[in-house]
Amino acid sequence: MNETHVTVLGNVATEVSYGETSGGVPMANFRLGCTERRYDRQRECWVDGETQWLTVTAWRALAVNLIGSLAKGDPVLVSGRLKVREWTEGEAKRSRAEIDARSVGHDLTRGTSAFRWATGVRGQPPGGAGPVGAETGSEPVPDWIVNALEARKAAAVAGAPRLPELPPGGRPLPGEWGGVSEREIGGEEQAMPE
Repeated sequence: MNETHVTVLGNVATEVSYGETSGGVPMANFRLGCTERRYDRQRECWVDGETQWLTVTAWRALAVNLIGSLAKGDPVLVSGRLKVREWTEGEAKRSRAEIDARSVGHDLTRGTSAFRWATGVRGQPPGGAGPVGAETGSEPVPDWIVNALEARKAAAVAGAPRLPELPPGGRPLPGEWGGVSEREIGGEEQAMPE
């Protein structure tokens, strides 16, 4: 396949618009402004260059998650397949660059972001409609996270001392979670993902 895959850094320039195809497939899009920054040696300062405007389109689970995650002005990284759409208006030829997004995330060099799992416990989507599979493109929540969350909930209900919060960055240290081993949390010791 001769596809052009790109990763682009820019700012969300419009509100995310959401819709569904006639077949019920979720779809979202927004405009992305990408402004070049370069150092002007004569003036000895950084200056803005030309702004490129792209349309970002997302499908299925990514489209649904964009609605609750992005706002106009947010700095983002978008990775996906580059497409150039061409059409004719009267005698003028027009074109527009688009990205069929595979992944979208906040640019953490410019701020912080708090991640929330889109799926429920044990791979169930919100509402428990059934396992998440290829139709949504989502992956289930890993068992080690489910076990930790269940242990935290059980400890709070039983009035036991609360398990410590996750360390900065939200990832447990390899081999343990807040000073509690996986064996104590989920019964079966397993390797933490790196």
